[in-house]
Amino acid sequence: MKLTLITPSFNHAEFLGETIDSVREQQLDVDLDYIVLDGGSNDGTIGLLESYGDQVQWSSKPDNGQVDAINRGLASATGDVVGWLNSDDLLLPGALQRVADAFANSSTQWVFGDCIIVDRDGHEIRKWVSAYKRFQAKRYSRKRLLMNNFISQMTVFWRRDLIDKVGLLDESLPLAFDYEYWLRFAAIADPVYIDAPQAAFRWYTTSKSGGNVADQCREDELIAARHGITSAGAAKKRLQNWLRIAAYRWLPA
Repeated sequence: MKLTLITPSFNHAEFLGETIDSVREQQLDVDLDYIVLDGGSNDGTIGLLESYGDQVQWSSKPDNGQVDAINRGLASATGDVVGWLNSDDLLLPGALQRVADAFANSSTQWVFGDCIIVDRDGHEIRKWVSAYKRFQAKRYSRKRLLMNNFISQMTVFWRRDLIDKVGLLDESLPLAFDYEYWLRFAAIADPVYIDAPQAAFRWYTTSKSGGNVADQCREDELIAARHGITSAGAAKKRLQNWLRIAAYRWLPA
């Protein structure tokens, strides 16, 4: 088995080294093809990447944004199993071996696991969000996923040939494109849940997710409608998203 992991990056030198190190420090008994696709950064990212010598594959050239970079990486991936890790997030120890173990079962099409949330400095925060997602994950169904976007992107891996069935990411969705992708996967097969912390999601107010919660929720609702949520389910989802926005704004970290 071979894994391909892609990291899209643009002007994230502040975090990228930690992200790369969290991948390089993984201990696993299968081949790993790790590629950083930089969008032409000018913040010191190139020097950082050069400092790794031949330990990291990378390229740097202008792109059309995060989704474009990920799609280019997925289209050229050579691994049997693929995924992506954003340039400010982290893999936790043992994550990739647990992924490989899950795919040792030939019936496994895609997997996801638990995720912790950390702040800009790497300290764990919002444990109540992680606990909520874990509660939902342990009770996975496609219907539940339509109602709640509870799958943490950085924990998801899938068989390369699943891309042939569902296509690449939708570049018209700038915020919740990953959620839409999971719903496409879910129409084909249920995922395997890895009952362990697999990654750390970095939350800060200037990040793409941190600064766009309300817009992400609106996009989330449009995606659920596209994938067949009922009118009653849509109303319930809107209420849940309103509560989600309020919680992120007012509850303590």
